[in-house]
Amino acid sequence: MTPARDRWSYVTHTEEETRRVGATLGRLLAPGDVIALTGPLGAGKTRLVQGIAQGLDIDRPITSPTFILMNLYPGSQGRTLCHIDCYRMRDPVEEGYDLGLDQQLGGEDICVVEWAERIAPLLPTDHLAITIEPLGDHRRRLTFQARGPRSRALLEALAAHLDTDRSTEHARHRRKGTGASS
Repeated sequence: MTPARDRWSYVTHTEEETRRVGATLGRLLAPGDVIALTGPLGAGKTRLVQGIAQGLDIDRPITSPTFILMNLYPGSQGRTLCHIDCYRMRDPVEEGYDLGLDQQLGGEDICVVEWAERIAPLLPTDHLAITIEPLGDHRRRLTFQARGPRSRALLEALAAHLDTDRSTEHARHRRKGTGASS
């Protein structure tokens, strides 16, 4: 048996691949899960959230709630995505308490927080932290950090799915390269 991993990195090569990672994660999320996103402007946080929404069967356009702070999107199987953006908050922790983010983050919705480092004291102990690092040419390194037992199980499931997907993709490319039909 492989020991549980708390940290794992994955490199995407296109915006679409970043969305696909999000969609895979979205299919694995359960009510009450919290995803904490960090990374510089333009890193791909909203792209990842768009994928998460796709995985939750949300068919509405997903945009960053930078000026309104929070959007709620009903999804399938009674799962609701709460998309929070803390970028414009002047005093994030104080404003977060005033807005009830601590209650929202401890509730039944699936919460994804952009600029999560700004409200770190409000995050539940068990959450999946994802740091997105641009590498150039649309490539991004996504570093996942599990912060508790539920997020560790989530990370294990995500890593297994993505490792399988990548192995399948490499095999398909090798077959094409050798002239074998796919």
